[in-house]
Amino acid sequence: MNSLTPQIFRFSIDSVLEGAKYEYLSEHLWLLAILLIAVAALSGLSQYVCRSNTALAGETFAKNMRDTLFCHVQRLPMSWHDKNQTGDIIQRCTSDVEVIRNFVVTQLLEVFRTVFLIIIYFSMMVSMNARLSLAVLPFVPIVIIYSSVFYRLIAKRFIAADEAEGELSTVVQENATGVRVVRAFGRERFEMDRFREKNDIFAKLWIRLGTLSGLYWGVGDLITGLQVVTVIVLGTVEAVQGNISVGEFVAFASYNTTLVWPIRGLGRILSDMSKAGVSFERVDYIIGAEEEADENVAVMEVGAERTEDNCDIRFDHVSFGYGDGNEVLKDIDFWIPQGCTFGILGGTGSGKSTIVQLLTRLYELEDGKGSIRIGGKDIRRIPLQKLRSQVGMVLQEPFLYSRTIKENIGAALKEADINEIRQAAKIACIDDAIMGFPDGYETLVGERGVTLSGGQRQRVAIARMLLQKTPIMVFDDSLSAVDSQTDTRIRRALNEHMKNATVILISHRITTLMGADQILVLNHGCVEEMGTHHELIRSGGLYQQIYEIQMSQDDRRKVEVC
Repeated sequence: MNSLTPQIFRFSIDSVLEGAKYEYLSEHLWLLAILLIAVAALSGLSQYVCRSNTALAGETFAKNMRDTLFCHVQRLPMSWHDKNQTGDIIQRCTSDVEVIRNFVVTQLLEVFRTVFLIIIYFSMMVSMNARLSLAVLPFVPIVIIYSSVFYRLIAKRFIAADEAEGELSTVVQENATGVRVVRAFGRERFEMDRFREKNDIFAKLWIRLGTLSGLYWGVGDLITGLQVVTVIVLGTVEAVQGNISVGEFVAFASYNTTLVWPIRGLGRILSDMSKAGVSFERVDYIIGAEEEADENVAVMEVGAERTEDNCDIRFDHVSFGYGDGNEVLKDIDFWIPQGCTFGILGGTGSGKSTIVQLLTRLYELEDGKGSIRIGGKDIRRIPLQKLRSQVGMVLQEPFLYSRTIKENIGAALKEADINEIRQAAKIACIDDAIMGFPDGYETLVGERGVTLSGGQRQRVAIARMLLQKTPIMVFDDSLSAVDSQTDTRIRRALNEHMKNATVILISHRITTLMGADQILVLNHGCVEEMGTHHELIRSGGLYQQIYEIQMSQDDRRKVEVC
């Protein structure tokens, strides 16, 4: 539609105003005005249809990409998350997706539009004056080549700037998450200096990009200015010599001026394609990451059903390392009968939590490094969803959502009613504390549960896990923030209500473990000793030494009486 406007001007000047070939139109110029308005209206309608459909396609594309990314991240193994910063992951799933969306919605369409404009406009220009068209034609590849060079220059700088933005986001995310630690240790000045350092690097990189962009546009203005001047000078000469009519000259100049900005825009799009290309690579890094292995699904379903009836656990000569060459667990071998309460004691870095992470396949065992079986079935032959639905876990640092206490506990079982939620809370010895809040179970907890004490957060997390009613329950040092009296109450309530469950207690506190049926003592990733509390005390080994350190003589007498 836009390409018709110069032709209307050409016809009006050569055939109506000067040539007087059409006397009726000469006397009724308003008809030409109506024609121009009609062309403009059709052009506007076309733009509307084009833009609305492009927006629909682009936004749908971006929505699907965000959904795909989020769902894929949920299925990536813990080893991948260990190697990637949270801020950088957020950056890739938000800012980079937005860059790609902008490319699809606007720039990709503009590329097609510009190519068609060049073909159509140059065809009309050649039909009016081939010699003048040949004089203009060389400017097109010059602009495109120049833009391609700029594309290569800006790509590396944009990668550095994008990565710097990811690091800046990580600093902000870590500071916001750990604000209490920052305040408690007076680290405000350190965190502000750290942020300023990252912010300065980020700003300098974008200033360099802005300088390079300014150079690009400045040189581009010179080239396109020369193109316009060339048409005006040579077109005037052609018109004086009678090789082109006034109307054709006006139409030709109009086509040339109209082409200037699309061609410049093509250069801008090529430069922006570097950003889109980098963003595509950064998003593809996530998409290309291998999801958690879940092989032999058809075979696994049959064997997995056995775990509902038989939940004994067997670690058969298991060795494991996190990929740094050092083994965290070395030839671990033990058996946990169904319905048993099994305690694991060990110092920091002894491999206590690693045992649980292997049990739930958060990390995978390498071939030849032993096996783990539940109900006689290798856990690698049990579907991940099925396996993890059998194992309930409470970590030392439980995660709570910024929702009500009721929603946090009920997150484990969507169909749970308030009575079931309260029953789980009573077993976790948190019901009285919750009912003491003004809003009771409708009390909102802050981000990550910061409005609750450490012990309250742990007990809410325990209640959430109990609501799942899993046959295997793991408490990974999750009673560390409660006092000894509450610890005893919780363990007694668990014994009364969860008699058939297999319970694994991981703790550095002997009072938490001494009532267990069996206690495993780890030392530097190896099994130091195993037995009941009394057996380990009589053996005079590491367990007895830790017991002597942790318990005063009076405390020991009280414990023995209990």
